[in-house]
Amino acid sequence: MSTDQERRIQELEADNERLRKQVDAKSRTAARALASYQQRTLHMEIIRQQNEDLDRFANDLADSKRVVEERSRELADKLATIERQRSAIRELSTPIMEVWNGILCLPIVGIMDTTRSADMTDALLRAVVSRRARAAIIDITGIEVMDTHTADHFIRMAKAVRLLGAECVLTGINPQIAQTVIHMGLDLDDIVSHRSLRDALQHFIKRQHGDSSRLALSASRR
Repeated sequence: MSTDQERRIQELEADNERLRKQVDAKSRTAARALASYQQRTLHMEIIRQQNEDLDRFANDLADSKRVVEERSRELADKLATIERQRSAIRELSTPIMEVWNGILCLPIVGIMDTTRSADMTDALLRAVVSRRARAAIIDITGIEVMDTHTADHFIRMAKAVRLLGAECVLTGINPQIAQTVIHMGLDLDDIVSHRSLRDALQHFIKRQHGDSSRLALSASRR
C-alpha cells in the first residue's frame, strides 16, 4: 500500500472519529432535550391534574354553598312559620274582646305561668290603651285551680290596668278556688270580683247608664 493510500485511510478514520464524536454529542444533547421535554410534560400534567382538582373543589364548594344557602332559607322560613304560629297561639290564648262600649273582657283558660301572664298583661294593657277602655273584666271560669303564683299574676295585672286609669274586676271564681284562696290566706282585697261575667257586665252597664242619667239631669238643671 502506498503512502498516499495510508494517509487517505488515516484522514478517513479521523473524519469518522470526528463524526462519531459529533453524533455522540448530538445524541447526548437530544437525550437531555428529551429528558427536559419529558420533565416539562410531566410537570404540565401535574399542573393540569392540580387544576382539575381545584376545579372539582371549587365546584364542590359552590354546591356546598348552595346547599347551605338553601338550608338557611328553609330554616329561616321554618323559623318564620314557627313565629307566626306562636303569635297565632298567643292571640288565641289571649282573646281580648270588647263586650260593651269601653269594656274589655279577657277570658282565661288553662294554666297560668310567668311567660303566659306577662303576655296576657302586655296584651291587655295594649288593648286598654288602644281601645280607650274604661274597664277590663278578667274571667277565670276556665281555671280550675289557683295557687299563690296565679293569684299574684292577677293582682299584678289588675294593678297595671288601674295605673292606666281603667277599672279591673275578676269574674268566674268557683267554690273550689274560693276555698283555696281562703285556706292559703291570699290577699285579694285589691281585686273587685263578681260571680259571673254577666254580673260584671251588668254592673258596668248600670253604672254607665247611671252616669249618663246624672250628666243629663245636671245639664237640664243648667
